[in-house]
Amino acid sequence: MNETAERLMDLAESHIRNAGYGGFSFRELAAEIGIKSASVHHHFPTKATMAAAVARRYADRFLYAVAGQPNETAEDAIAMYRSAFRSALERDGRMCLCGVLAAEAGGLPPEVAEATLTFFRRCIEDLSHRMGGPDTKARALHVMATLEGGMVLARAFGSIDAFDQATAGLAEPLAIPTHDDALEATTALPELCL
Repeated sequence: MNETAERLMDLAESHIRNAGYGGFSFRELAAEIGIKSASVHHHFPTKATMAAAVARRYADRFLYAVAGQPNETAEDAIAMYRSAFRSALERDGRMCLCGVLAAEAGGLPPEVAEATLTFFRRCIEDLSHRMGGPDTKARALHVMATLEGGMVLARAFGSIDAFDQATAGLAEPLAIPTHDDALEATTALPELCL
């Protein structure tokens, strides 16, 4: 991908993280970097194509940033995710790109919705693998829901303290259920969550 396309994606990411899918247009992006609107179409035929590419790039970068470390514990993996989310808020006060898009999933073009869902599936799979033990998918969903919800609250309150309070329980050691406890749990996750 060339430098212009990367700059366009950077701007689109910033706009989406701040105002959602409707928060940018090709005309605005072109004006911001000093090119014609038609030139944006040369790199990305549609807004949906661009947003999906931005979401895929965001997922790759995020998962690289939270990559597992040798001998890490489940708590270490969760702390790494929590730190990545908190750092984004601290750096620019903006939401997780895929969290913003997920809130709009019902109105997104299919390719953008799919790229967004893929981000969450990849994160849940990564966390599940790194946490180990029984019921890991449900625990990974809980971690992601808590982190995304913490970001929403921080944005609503205009304070990172809201994120810290909402996610504080994630910093506590995980209670790993016994095999008997796992057998008693009869609630299964819907297939689309797995």
